[in-house]
Amino acid sequence: MFNEFSLEKIRNFVICAHIDHGKSTLADRFLEITKTVPPSKMREQFLDSMDLERGRGITIKMHPVRMEYQGYILNLIDTPGHVDFHYEVSRSLAAVEGAILLVDAVKGIQAQTLANLELARKQNLVIIPAINKIDLPQARIEETRQALAQLLNIDPSEIFLVSAKNGTNVEKLLQAVIEKVPPPHGDVNKPFRALIFDSKFDPYKGVKAFVRVIDGKIKPGEKIFLLQDKISSEVKEVGYFKPELQPQSELKVGEIGYLATGIKEPEKIRVGDTIANQLVEPLPGFAVPLPVVFASIYPADPADFENLKEALAKLKLNDASFVFEPEKKEGLGRGFRCGFLGTLHVEIISERLKNEFGLNLVISTPSVVFKIITPWQKEILVFSASDWPAPTEIKEVLEPWVRLEVITPVQYLGKVLELINRLRGKAIETKYFSPQQALLVYEVPLKAIIAGFYDQLKGVSQGFASMNYQILDYRPADLVKMEILIAGQKEEAFSKIIYRDEVYQEGRQMVEKLKKFLPRQLFSVAIQAAVGGKIVARETISAKRRDVIAPLYGGDYTRKRKLLEKQKKGKQELKEKGRVRIPTRVFLEMFKV
Repeated sequence: MFNEFSLEKIRNFVICAHIDHGKSTLADRFLEITKTVPPSKMREQFLDSMDLERGRGITIKMHPVRMEYQGYILNLIDTPGHVDFHYEVSRSLAAVEGAILLVDAVKGIQAQTLANLELARKQNLVIIPAINKIDLPQARIEETRQALAQLLNIDPSEIFLVSAKNGTNVEKLLQAVIEKVPPPHGDVNKPFRALIFDSKFDPYKGVKAFVRVIDGKIKPGEKIFLLQDKISSEVKEVGYFKPELQPQSELKVGEIGYLATGIKEPEKIRVGDTIANQLVEPLPGFAVPLPVVFASIYPADPADFENLKEALAKLKLNDASFVFEPEKKEGLGRGFRCGFLGTLHVEIISERLKNEFGLNLVISTPSVVFKIITPWQKEILVFSASDWPAPTEIKEVLEPWVRLEVITPVQYLGKVLELINRLRGKAIETKYFSPQQALLVYEVPLKAIIAGFYDQLKGVSQGFASMNYQILDYRPADLVKMEILIAGQKEEAFSKIIYRDEVYQEGRQMVEKLKKFLPRQLFSVAIQAAVGGKIVARETISAKRRDVIAPLYGGDYTRKRKLLEKQKKGKQELKEKGRVRIPTRVFLEMFKV
């Protein structure tokens, strides 16, 4: 144990890498080497605490842990690697002084490698490069080392070659963290100030804020202020991540830990805020990214609305990039319009709602936010088809564009280019990291890549290509609203915003899919797709028929004809008066990508 406190003995660092390059496995070896977790309790992906993370084999949330090794305190934060969770990475980088940049020896430099490197450089962190999975027979060690050395402008000998799975050179890498990462700065005698980089809800002790202490120290029972809103409270508990939350007598300057605020309203604790024991100058926080993808989430059972509302509030507590607001749709009832950083973000939130809160949900197909310029030069933000104004109120439509970076092995270059060229974008540049690996840079509409593009990219490249994107600006687009009419009634939940040159193809797909899933009625049902009042596609579901002449045996044909005419007349009346009730399962099927 460490009885004498010294800033010189603290090292705060993160592991950054593209998805599936071995961050969590490397963290496992660090935990074993430092004996932070007893061998009897050790398991694979130890820091990935959510069942969802372990099931998918990816890191979704950052995971801090405090390790003690050779007289040093090592605070590690394991970070996600998918593009949708880059905000998690940026928050963790704000709490540390160094970063291990990990690259897979088989796949080489990937899109998120570049994105993480850029974030780390912006924070002026010490970067320790390492190449993982050198034990694999297909590892391209020398090629990857040369490419990484060229990217970082360093000598190839400075790059560590490790096998996180077997533990090869992992202890040397940990030693390099001690030698190369500088200790934190700060003054223990100044008033307590700390930066909140994450949080979680505790029903008994209030919100637990995950903090990096910048100055001073704090103990349970002391008064604290949230400087952004000047809210005060009393600290219920402080502690470290070992990796479970372990209470301590105090938290000091330079340390990473948590404090139970006693505040029971989750919305009052905001990531990036400064927490202090006096009304002092707040620390520079970090900008919360604006959501770029929107989807509607409704409870399958309307009685679960309040449960869904409470669950969303708790998820937002440790995911500041997620936003939601109430909305109501005919046929679905009350629900929420939710904003996300990408389609994987949508999947993760929906799966957490199902797994952690036991909710059955109806989720719409993700869409992007558009800008409408009206004839009187007013700018309107449109999040879904239900907000789309009338054609007379539209002068111009703008959609978001992104800078898309795709890294692919050259043997898949042709198929990847063919896929990207369907995106209505334009090529910017092509670079080569090595004779075997190319970087493609394009500018494309965000709408073109949010639904299925990532899976298609992985498919054509057999899993080797990767992507990253950054929002650029809004640009003009020829978009229209397509409405769906069922038995003459508009069903707003099925409306979509699409490109004008896709209306016939998209309309045909929609009506055919609805015909497949809608139950038959006692009358024929017309399913129509319309744009601006013009029908562009139609299907008809034939009526259910009862054999009204079955009870008749022989006899005059006119009697049978009268029964058939009576049935026909009744169905016509039903068709004129009837309304189709759409089961929830139809919405579920239609909202699937």
